Order: sequence, then C-alpha cells, then structure tokens
Amino acid sequence: MTLYPAQSPRRRAHARRRFAAVAATASLALATPVAVGPAAVADAQFPSTEGNTNTASLMTYDSMIAELEKIEQTSKHGVDVFTLAEAGTEFTVSEQGRDLYVATVGDGPEDVWLQGRIHGNEPYGGESLMALLKQLGSNNSATYQQLRQAYTFHIIPMYNPDGSEANIRHTVLQDGSEERIDLNRDWMEGKFAAVESEAFYEYWTMVDPDFGVDIHHQGLKTEYGTGDDVTLSLGISLAPGGPTLPTLAGGEYDVLTRQMNVHVFDELSRYGSINIDRYQVSGSYEIDIRGGVVSAMMLGLNHRGLNPEGHSNPMVFFETSGNSSDGSLGQKARGKSIQQNLRGLEALLTGMASGEVQQEDPERWEEIPHAPTTGYLTDDGIIPVG
Repeated sequence: MTLYPAQSPRRRAHARRRFAAVAATASLALATPVAVGPAAVADAQFPSTEGNTNTASLMTYDSMIAELEKIEQTSKHGVDVFTLAEAGTEFTVSEQGRDLYVATVGDGPEDVWLQGRIHGNEPYGGESLMALLKQLGSNNSATYQQLRQAYTFHIIPMYNPDGSEANIRHTVLQDGSEERIDLNRDWMEGKFAAVESEAFYEYWTMVDPDFGVDIHHQGLKTEYGTGDDVTLSLGISLAPGGPTLPTLAGGEYDVLTRQMNVHVFDELSRYGSINIDRYQVSGSYEIDIRGGVVSAMMLGLNHRGLNPEGHSNPMVFFETSGNSSDGSLGQKARGKSIQQNLRGLEALLTGMASGEVQQEDPERWEEIPHAPTTGYLTDDGIIPVG
C-alpha cells in the first residue's frame, strides 16, 4: 500500500481566507442563458445492465493532479489549484497520505461548494466537476462571465482519493484496524473517524459557503410507475417536509432546496436521453440522515469549536445511475453521464444567479417522479409517514 508524502509548497502560497456572505443575487441577470439544443433521441439504456465497465478510462488520482495543473496553467480567468496543506487546515492528507486538492475560480461575493467522488466507486462526479472547472476557467461567454462575477467556486473533484484508487466506496483507516469508513456518514459528533473528514470539515468552516452540490452515483434504477430506466436522481439529504429540514433556517432550506431541484428537473427534462426521478431508498423512503456531509452543512455542525457562529448552508445532490465497482457504468455511458451532470450544474448555477431558482414553486417537488413516500430513513431507523 503506497503512502503519499505531503507535497512541498507550490510556487505561490494560498492565503487562508474567509469570504463574507452577501444579500441575494436575484438581481443578477445573465446576459446569455446556457445553450440548450434540441432534445436528444432517448437511449434504451444510459448505463449498462450487463456488468461492463472500462475502469481504465476513469480519472485516477495522478491524472486528476495533472489535469488540475494543466487547467490552472492554461486558465484565462484565474483558476487556483492548491492542497489543504497550503490552505492551512490542521489535517491535510488522506488516510493513506495523499494530498487533498481544491480548485477555486471566480471572484464573486458568494461562495459555492461543489464536491465529487466522496465515494471512490462513483467516478463521474469528479470528472463532471473537472469539466465545469475548465469552462469556468476559460469560457468567455456572457454566462460564464456572470457566474465568475457572482460566485467564488470551491471545487473538490476527488474528496476520497484512497477509495478512488482502490475502486471502493469507502476509505480505509490506517490505525491498524483496517476499518472501512463511509466518508458520507462521518460528519457527526462522535464520528469523524477519518482524517479526510476532519480536513474537509475545517476547510468548510474557512469558506462558509452560501450553497452547494454533492455529486454521486447510485445503482441501476427504474422509474416508479413506468419502469423506464432512470439516468439521474435528484436528492436532498434531509427530507423536505420531514423531521428535520423544516426546522432549519426558519424553513428557508426546506423551500430553497426543493426550488433548486425543481429548476434542474425542468431544464434537464428537455433532453430526451436524460430521465430524472427523485432519490429514494428501499423503494419508498425519503432519507433524513444527519451524519451525511451535506446534512451537517445544513445543520450548522460545530465540530471541535470550529464553527462557533453556527454557519449553515443549503445543499442538494445528484445521483448518476451506475457505479464502477458494480460494473454497471457501461462502455459508452461516460460522456453522457458527465454531460448530464455538467448540464445540471450549469442549470442550477445560472438559475441561482439569475434568481430563476428562487422563483420556482417548491411544491412542484412533488411532480418529480417518485414512489409514494411511506417513511423517512434516519440515522436511528425508519420513521413512518403520518
């Protein structure tokens, strides 16, 4: 098992900084909307159901670093690539000693947190964020200019480098126990078992983002009622209308997170090759898990006294169907999966900046295809509806 020593400081230091939040950006009008072509011809299957996955084409830790450095060097708009050691966090590397990377771009007053590959066998979140970073760094369109002016982006393409290299969901503790830790269940008091969790949590408290997106994969899935293959599920880790979310931020997150996903659903439904539903587990349960990273952000977790002001921010997540360890990504789905996520990110970000998202009817969350909800899956078990 290779241990990766922390890298030496780069050519320029990355200053530790905290960004002030500002009022809503609804007044920002995008001069040019993201280009949308005609609806694509629907595919019979988006991922593969035949156990075919070409893992050789997936982004590795080393290829990520090389690509990040290339984007930084060729960027026209100030992409900054750095490690958490350079950012000044107490914990700086993964369990196996790999540096943890972040890229920032834009100089807007609001901060956006975008993370991928918290599960190592869910690769296309990272590759989708790399595609977005390229656009933010070099696209001169009015759309991307407005995004850079509205936001400062904090992009984490590979939250879990050890799991990514091993093609497993977890990270593995190096304390002699070899315990596997799900990093997306590790942001909770009494946990924080993995150093990756400590490191990225501290960076989150340094940034105090205004909102964000977490990109995942799920298993193969069919739409309730139609049996059609699902290519993307939209999720909120604390269930709207459930035990927790309506109590946060005066109910604002319960509204805004639904508006965010409704907007993405509308924009991506124009593409015939993309079939969207709501993320549910065990057929009909909504998740209400407090230990998830994005849940802890919405809850304003104050771990080790690093968030005494109780900062919190709304978050949503995308779930692309298929994953690499199950062999269900297929040989031809890579480009389509990445493009699907990129379109979803573009739709959400431009909609937030223009104020379109904030004007959506949150009740239309119920129009996104889903099974009738029978309960909430919590950290302590199932809470039945009603």
